[in-house]
Order: sequence, then C-alpha cells, then structure tokens
Amino acid sequence: MDVRREIWKRAKEIREGPDRSNRYMSITRRLVATISLAVLMAGCAQNNQMTEASGLLAVNADGVTIYQARCASCHGSDLRGSDNGPSQLSIVYEPGHHGDDSYRSAIRNGVGQHHWTFGDMPAVPDITDEQIERVIIYIRTQQDELGFDR
Repeated sequence: MDVRREIWKRAKEIREGPDRSNRYMSITRRLVATISLAVLMAGCAQNNQMTEASGLLAVNADGVTIYQARCASCHGSDLRGSDNGPSQLSIVYEPGHHGDDSYRSAIRNGVGQHHWTFGDMPAVPDITDEQIERVIIYIRTQQDELGFDR
C-alpha cells in the first residue's frame, strides 16, 4: 500500500511540476534577472549621455548636439563663426556654391583653406556618416531660417 501511495505522490509531482518552493525560487530568480537587466540598460543609457560630454557622441544624437560637439568650437555655437573658423551663414555656403557633398567631404576628409584665412580645416574625428547627414540637415535648416550673411 505504501508503494502505491508513493507512486501516486510521484505522479502528482510530475503532473504539477516541482513543489511550490522550487517554483517560487524559479520566479524569484527570473525577477532578479529582469531587474538586473533593467538596471544595466539604464546604466547604458546614462553612459551614452556621459560619453557625449567626454567627446564620444551617442549614435542617435541629433544634428544640433553633433554640431555643438564637433563644429561649434570653430564655426560658432550660433553658426556665425569664430576666430577659428568661418560662419556657416556666409553666402559662400549657400547650397548652389557649397552643396551637401562639399560638406560631406570637408567633414570626412578635411579641406584646404580656400575661402577664408583660418587655415586648413581638419577632418572631424569620431563621426558617422549618419551623424554627418544630421549635421548637414541642421546647418541647412538654420541657413533657411536665419538667411545668409552677405
């Protein structure tokens, strides 16, 4: 009789799964893993913001952020130039004279002095093609809104 009872007990355990304490332990482990993953992902998001301040840009940074981080020190935070580089609102940068491909090439490869007396422009380091496109869109939008200096 005891053997039969033991068999039924084991069959019930198989049908119902592990006992409740093991089931709760499994749920607890999954919950801890999920919370840990969420904390890790939040840390990664904060690291993207922190890397912008330290010189590396988040991959999905917008054109304004990229411009301010990579271009403003020479071309001015307001695009009006500085002692280190020309204004992006100068009429020589209108699309008919300096098209978007000129910007792409200058940002990617640098460019020799030709319209200004600031010296050669070096290539911009640590910038992706997608970020270059965002910078160009930002500059062109600002040119449309602010107009060109003549």
